[in-house]
Amino acid sequence: MNMATRISRRASAPGPGEIASALIVALTFCIPFLTESPLAYSLANQILIAIMASFSVYIMLRMDLMTFAVPAFMALGGYAFAIASLRGGITDTIILGLLSFAVPALVALPLGVLILRLRGVYFVLVTFVLTQILDLLLFEMAGLTGGSNGLVGMPATTLFGITLGDNRGVLLVATGLALTATLITAALTSYYRQQFAAIEENEILAQSLGLVTWRYKVLGFVVAAGVAGLAGFALVNMLLTAHPTSFSPISSVSYIGYAIIGGRGSMLGPIVGSSLLVWATNVFSIQGEYSQGLFGVLIIVVVMLAKGGIVGTATTLLRRLRGARRETPVVQPQATANQASARQ
Repeated sequence: MNMATRISRRASAPGPGEIASALIVALTFCIPFLTESPLAYSLANQILIAIMASFSVYIMLRMDLMTFAVPAFMALGGYAFAIASLRGGITDTIILGLLSFAVPALVALPLGVLILRLRGVYFVLVTFVLTQILDLLLFEMAGLTGGSNGLVGMPATTLFGITLGDNRGVLLVATGLALTATLITAALTSYYRQQFAAIEENEILAQSLGLVTWRYKVLGFVVAAGVAGLAGFALVNMLLTAHPTSFSPISSVSYIGYAIIGGRGSMLGPIVGSSLLVWATNVFSIQGEYSQGLFGVLIIVVVMLAKGGIVGTATTLLRRLRGARRETPVVQPQATANQASARQ
């Protein structure tokens, strides 16, 4: 029995990280019923969008691949939603969500077959160039995308006939999309945990032992593109406009920063990283080149000092504390008979 057969028979169930991630995102449904603050709604929307985008990065990092293509797939999902609602008259959230997932996933399939044979810096460069090319196409294809004016005036989304056009409705849509992205990411990374781990550890060795690595890499790339498309849907629905500047290639640095700084070893990493950094960006009004510079510095610090990110470092410290407590010697009281003999 070769390595591929052994791995395929050891599909893993969702772990504590996947379950906790789904519960945390699901709790966001409570926000509209706890507050009516527009600031809270805006911040929650931004965090949920960042979580979905960083999940796309996280999926690829599980195979030791760093992608800069997230903004491109977000744009495909966002524009698919905008065009379908404006020109197709589609407002149902479920149909629009499926469309926003399917369009970037279908585009990613042939791209993945072509570029996923590249490794290291070559793969990174190609994904960045693809994002630049799509950004240029969005400006040039004015008849379809609106060009520099973008697409505006999308009708409010609906769910089972209920209009979701106010701030509360927009947040509920973003939460539903984020929960869907979380469940998809959890299902993929847990079911193929062994395959992704083998590719991350040593792809050449995995290939030599019979694992068809490019199939799993293409699958991960396609699903990551679809998850990014859901983030694009949520972003366009929040802004009520689809514009090329919303999907700037440089924004990929932020999404990579969220995943790596939070921790690439667990799904909780992108959630923690996105929540903390988006909150910090809003609180300290860090914008433009300052936020990108901050993320760059934090990535360098994490890579050099805390490779597991916030979640990984915290988990390691907790394990060490538990190990230290278990190794603490316990002084046993002397037997009663020995005490009696000593007194005599």
